[in-house]
Amino acid sequence: MDYKNAGVDIEAGYRSVELMKEHVKKTMRPEVLGGLGGFSGAFSMSAFKDMEKPTLVSGTDGVGTKLKLAFLLDRHDTVGIDCVAMCVNDIACAGGEPLFFLDYIACGKNYPEKIASIVSGVAEGCLQAGAALIGGETAEMPGFYPEDEYDLAGFAVGIVDEKNLITGADIKAGDTLIGIASSGVHSNGFSLVRRVFRMTEEALRTYYDCLGTTLGEALLVPTKIYVKALKAVKDAGVTIKGCSHITGGGFYENIPRMLPEGARAVVKKDSYPVLPIFRMLQEEGNIAEDMMYNTYNMGLGMVLAVDPADTERVMAAIREAGETPYVVGSIENGEKGVVLC
Repeated sequence: MDYKNAGVDIEAGYRSVELMKEHVKKTMRPEVLGGLGGFSGAFSMSAFKDMEKPTLVSGTDGVGTKLKLAFLLDRHDTVGIDCVAMCVNDIACAGGEPLFFLDYIACGKNYPEKIASIVSGVAEGCLQAGAALIGGETAEMPGFYPEDEYDLAGFAVGIVDEKNLITGADIKAGDTLIGIASSGVHSNGFSLVRRVFRMTEEALRTYYDCLGTTLGEALLVPTKIYVKALKAVKDAGVTIKGCSHITGGGFYENIPRMLPEGARAVVKKDSYPVLPIFRMLQEEGNIAEDMMYNTYNMGLGMVLAVDPADTERVMAAIREAGETPYVVGSIENGEKGVVLC
C-alpha cells in the first residue's frame, strides 16, 4: 500500500505545479520575493513606505455553486477569474490596491491539465487586478470530493493610505449614485439559478437569441473586476464617498453597507439596462422582482456615491478604464436603507 493507492497522486501534484508556472509568472510584481514552490509567499512593503498610514485591507471568497456549471460543461478556465474578482473587488471597494493573491483548490482527483486550466483563470484575474499570484494550495482529497469535482477559494491582500479609505462616513443628501455595469450573474445566486434552469449539458449548450449565446456561456461569463475602473476615478482626482460591491444579497443588502445613519439611497430601476439573463431567469423561475433585486446584481456590479459636482469626471474616468457607467440615483435624508423606484 502507498499514498497513490490510497487515492493521492504526488506525481500529479508535481506536474500540476509545473504546468501552472507559466501562468503564475505573468502576474509577478517587482515586490514579489522568491518564486513559486516555497512554503510561503513573500512580498516587500518597501514601495509603500512613503504612505502616511499604510493600511492593509483583505478579502476572501470562493466561487460557490457556479462551479457546478463548470463541471457539466468541462470548462475550467474562467472560474479562477471569478474567484479573484470576488476578493479584489471587495478590496477596491475600500479604496485599496490589491497586492497579492493566494488560491486554494480542493479536488477529488488531481488532473494536472484541469488544475492548470483553473490556475490560468486565477492568473488572468490577477492580471486584470494588478495583483501577484504568490502562492496557493492544491489538495487532493479522495473520498471527500467526487473525482471530477473541486472547490476553489482565494484570499487577497491590498493596501491603502488610511486617509484614502472609502468608509461612506461623508455621504450626504444630494450625492449622486453611479452604477458600473456587470457582465452577468457574476458569482452569486447560483443555487437559485440551478433550481430554475435544467442543469444538463444539453440545456446549457442550447442557444438563445435573447442572450446572443448559449445558456451555459451566459451563466459562466466571469465576474467583472473593477479595480482599474476605481483606480481611474481616484487618478482623476475624485473622492469616492461610498462604494458597494453588489454581490450576494443584491441591492437591498449591499448598498446600505456603504451608508451612514440618516442616509437613504434611491435607485431608479429604469436608469440602466437590466441584462437579458436576469429577465430570462425571472420569467423562467417566476421569481418576484423584489427577490431578484435581493439576490442578484441585475446588471450593476458596483455602485458608487460621489459629490454631484464630480459626476461627469467619474463617468469619463470609468469609460476610459473600459467599463460602462450609469447615473442610477441619488442620496436622500431618511432611514438608512435603499429604495428602488
